[in-house]
Amino acid sequence: MRRIKLEDKHYQWGLTAFLVIICGALFIFGVYRFHVVQDFISLCGSILAPFIYGLVMAYLLCPIYNATVRESYHLLNKGNRHFTHDMAISKVIGTVISMLVLLVVIIGVAWMVIPGLIDSIVKVVDVLPAGMQKFQIWIDHKMANLPVAQSRINAILEETSDQIMDFAKNTLLPRTGTMAARLSGTLLGAIGVLFDFVIGFIICVYFLNIKDTLSAQMKKIIIANTKESTAEEIFAGAEFTNKTFGGFISGKLIDSAIIGILCFIVMSIFGWEYTLLISCIIGITNIIPFFGPFIGAIPSALLLLMVNPWHALYFIVFVIVLQQFDGNILGPKILGETTGLASFWVLFAILVGGGLFGPIGMVLGVPVFAVLYTYGTRVLNKKLKRKGFSTDTSDYKVDKYRTKPHTKTLKERREEKRQRKADQKAKRQKEIEQDQTTTQESEQTNEHTED
Repeated sequence: MRRIKLEDKHYQWGLTAFLVIICGALFIFGVYRFHVVQDFISLCGSILAPFIYGLVMAYLLCPIYNATVRESYHLLNKGNRHFTHDMAISKVIGTVISMLVLLVVIIGVAWMVIPGLIDSIVKVVDVLPAGMQKFQIWIDHKMANLPVAQSRINAILEETSDQIMDFAKNTLLPRTGTMAARLSGTLLGAIGVLFDFVIGFIICVYFLNIKDTLSAQMKKIIIANTKESTAEEIFAGAEFTNKTFGGFISGKLIDSAIIGILCFIVMSIFGWEYTLLISCIIGITNIIPFFGPFIGAIPSALLLLMVNPWHALYFIVFVIVLQQFDGNILGPKILGETTGLASFWVLFAILVGGGLFGPIGMVLGVPVFAVLYTYGTRVLNKKLKRKGFSTDTSDYKVDKYRTKPHTKTLKERREEKRQRKADQKAKRQKEIEQDQTTTQESEQTNEHTED
């Protein structure tokens, strides 16, 4: 019986086909059972929550840590001084400084938000009945000349009030036990989040101190299992991804902090209520691109509406002006060309990321899409260059507003490509003939010399 010998390429093709089938099956399953995929991702996220918190904190603190370690190392080795454990001491100083910065930021935000939030809730509870009464009086005054509309509105208000009382007596009170159980579950969940955050704080310290080792180990794995050119492309891609994410996130945090400070200054000048709380809300929600200022403006305007409707109106106008200033002046100055995306694709990334992963997706959707868009553009440009076509997008635009065409058709491009190939072939043939002629002349010269 004749044995079939399989070469390496057969194994490679078989493995490739097997992986394609597996990936296709997983893709189809993910499309038709997307809720299962979301549940699985949520489960993995809850299990890995401490590591995610630690990694995020370490990534945000990395610039501070690197700068502190670098400056500490230079100070320890300044002049003729040489310490035995200079790098270890520098890392300890960098870790302590980074953790102090993180604690100061967390405590500062909590100090600004929590007391203001509690005070706001108390004031809303106190102001709400009087506000509803004022609203009803205002309605009665405006509708004095429209008795039918006035009676209809009063009927709606009375019906709404009766429904609220009925809900409180027949639904809210009987379900007190269930609500208590849910509240206890919520408290346990909050304790769990706090525990994960504490563990993440410890993991953050480890990440900061072993990040260089982890990076070196990853480089070893990539170099050992890929070609040199592929490894270089992977390293360049990782550097670009880190630059995109780091530039966008750090720039957005600085931009949001400036917006929050500006909001605080303007609200303090005009004497509006809940200045500190609203400024924190505007600054935090501004991290979300495009929609962030408006997301923070809605609850803030409602808070002001309970106290002074005119202040709420002025605040809405101010937020619109502030958003225009941020989007057209401050944001481009700080972020620059970090993402390189057009406004349409930024909006697309925010909507898709927010629809799939919520607020976190709205924040990270822009840098993720920017990386994918850049790599897709590079692959497309490589294919166009191999075919001899231009990579400039403007060459493919159909300009209906010019009398003369400024681009060449695909047929003309193919003809130019064929002509270039023919010219190159003729040039190579001519060079070969010249080399043959030179060789023959040198042989004849040698023969004459021997004779």
